Order: sequence, then C-alpha cells, then structure tokens
Amino acid sequence: MPVVNRCRKTTSSVPSTRVEIRYEGYGPGGVAVIVEALSDNNNRTAGNVRACFTKNGGQLGETGSVGFMFDRVGEIRYKADAGDEDTMMEAAIEAGAEDVSSDEEGHTLICAFEELGDVASALEAALGEAESVNPSWKPQNTVPVGEDKAATLMKLIDALEDDDDVQNVYSNFEIDDEVMARLSAA
Repeated sequence: MPVVNRCRKTTSSVPSTRVEIRYEGYGPGGVAVIVEALSDNNNRTAGNVRACFTKNGGQLGETGSVGFMFDRVGEIRYKADAGDEDTMMEAAIEAGAEDVSSDEEGHTLICAFEELGDVASALEAALGEAESVNPSWKPQNTVPVGEDKAATLMKLIDALEDDDDVQNVYSNFEIDDEVMARLSAA
C-alpha cells in the first residue's frame, strides 16, 4: 500500500511569527516619513503601506531613502506632575540625557539610543516611573508645510496610523499652529 502524506492547515496550534519592518518614503510637500510595522504577512503590510502613500500624495521609497535625515534616539516621557522644568533638567543632566522639553502636557527627555536603559533607570531612581520609555526617530531638520499640503499630509499620517500592523509613524514636518487649528476644526 503506498504511503500518502496529507497536510492539513491548522492555524490554532502554530504560532504566527511577526517581524519588524521599517518603510521609508516621502509625503506631500517633500516631508520624510518613517513607518515602523510589526507584521505576520510582509506582502499584505507592504501593500497597505504603499497604498496609503499612493492614495495620499506620497511615494514609498527604498530602505535608507529618508532614514539618514533622522537620528535614532531614546525618548523618555514623564507626566507634567513629575516635577517642574528645573527638576526635570537637573535629573536629566545627572542621568546623562541630551535634551529636555517641557510643556503643559508633560516632559520629554532625549538620550542616545544606546544609553536608553541606563538613562531610564537613573531617571526612575530620581523621579519615579516614566510614562513611557521608547526608541524613537528624531528628525535632524524639519520641513515647513503650508496649508495647501497640510490636509493631505495629515490624511497620510492618519491612514498609516490606522493600519493594524503599523506601530509608529515618524515625520519631519512642521505645520503652523493656526493651520493645525483650522484642520482640526474641519
């Protein structure tokens, strides 16, 4: 009797393998965009990201096409009640952070990517637990975007962020506060 191998697809017993993928491209107005995704189907995710760029006035580029315009950094966020600006600045200097920005929503500390764990630990000892500790892409320069391109750019960013596989979207745009207020009201 011949041996017949039968294969049945079972998805419940086989764990899916998800891989990190980075896409780079340009949005309306020449804005650089980095998209980080986590996917179990590279073809689906690539198609979705490409469609977002194409439908919203952008163009998906090759890996490395815009990455050189950004620095890989560590980003540590604290709520506003963690301390005043002086307290945050002092703790940041002691911990080895490179930059601190504060506003009414909270404090953002930037450090070298390679030192993220050490700086976060030192800050936790001084200030308590951070709201978030993440690697990030910080633009070296920003691109001003006028009102004519701003709406399309925001549609692109929103479409990318709405994709289930997309984890983070980074960009180097700068939109005037008045223009953003008009876009939010629309």
